[in-house]
Amino acid sequence: MRIAGLRTPDGLRVGIGVGDLVVRADVLGLHAGPVAAATLPPAERERWQAAAAARAAAGPDGDVVQPLDEAPLGPPVWPVPKMICLALNYRAHAQEGGFTPPARPVTFLKGPNTLTGHGCDVVVPPLTRRIDHEGELAVVIGRRSRNLTGLTWREAVAGYTICNDLTARDLQLDDIEARHPWDLSKSIDGYGPLGPWLVTADEVPDPQALDLEVRVDGEPRQRGGTDQMIFGVGELLTRLSAVMTLEPGDVIATGTPDGIGPVPDGSTVEVRVGDLGVLRNRVVFAPAGPTEPGAPAATVPAEAVTTGGRVVRS
Repeated sequence: MRIAGLRTPDGLRVGIGVGDLVVRADVLGLHAGPVAAATLPPAERERWQAAAAARAAAGPDGDVVQPLDEAPLGPPVWPVPKMICLALNYRAHAQEGGFTPPARPVTFLKGPNTLTGHGCDVVVPPLTRRIDHEGELAVVIGRRSRNLTGLTWREAVAGYTICNDLTARDLQLDDIEARHPWDLSKSIDGYGPLGPWLVTADEVPDPQALDLEVRVDGEPRQRGGTDQMIFGVGELLTRLSAVMTLEPGDVIATGTPDGIGPVPDGSTVEVRVGDLGVLRNRVVFAPAGPTEPGAPAATVPAEAVTTGGRVVRS
C-alpha cells in the first residue's frame, strides 16, 4: 500500500495511492492514521486498497480522488515523535569531504517543524543564502521498539519514504568553524521534505537494493544506491534501538550519497529512490533583509563542496 498525507480544512488525512491518483481514505471509512494504516494486517490493507481502486476507477472526483501532482500534500507520516538523521553513512560521501568513514553511526536530529510534503515550496529565510540538497531513503517505525536484533528489526518497520535532508550549508560551516553545534542549519522550517508516499514494508523486500537519484531542474546531481550504505537499515535499527526507544512514527533518514550541492533560487529538486516515487519541491529564496552595519553576508563558495575544502557532509 502507498499512503499519502492529504492537507484538508480538517487537518491531514490519509490518502491511498492507486497508480498516480490519491483517494481520500476517510471517505471510504478508513479513519486510521498513516502508521496505523501501514501496519494493518495484510488482508485488511488489501480490502482498503480494493475499495480505493474501485472509487478511483472513474477518475478524479473533487477532493476525494485527485492526481498525485495536483493534490495538496503534506508529509505522509504524522505525528513524528523524532526524526533521526545519519551523517556520513555512504563511504564515497565521507571520502569526498576528506573524512574517515565512521566506526559507528553518526546521528543528529531534525525538528518536526522541518517536515513538509511533495509539491510544497521550501522557503529559504534571509538568514541563509545557501541551501544544499541531500536525497535519502527514510525508514518509518511502526511499533514501539527497544533492543532490536538482526532477526527482529523488520517487525519494527511500518514502511519507507523519501527524504530531502536540506541543509543551510553557510550556517553549518560558520557554526563548525566557531565550534558551535550546527543544529540550526538542519532545523529551518520546511527543510525536511518527505514523500510523496509512505510505502508499506511488504512492498520493499530489500531496502539495500534501491537506486537513488537527485536532480535539480532536470540536471543529475546525486546518483548512488542503498547498497553503498556503511550501516544498512537493519544494523541502524539494531544499533539505535540499543540506546533509545523507537516510537511509532519515528523517521530515520539513512544518509546521502556523494554529490550534494547548492540549489539556486527558483529551482526544483527531485529525489527518486527505487520505485518509492519522486519527491519534488521548489526552492524559493525570501528577499534578504538589511544586515547589521559591518556584518558580512553569510556565504560559502559553491566550489567548496567539490574541492575537498572543509565541509561536513551529512
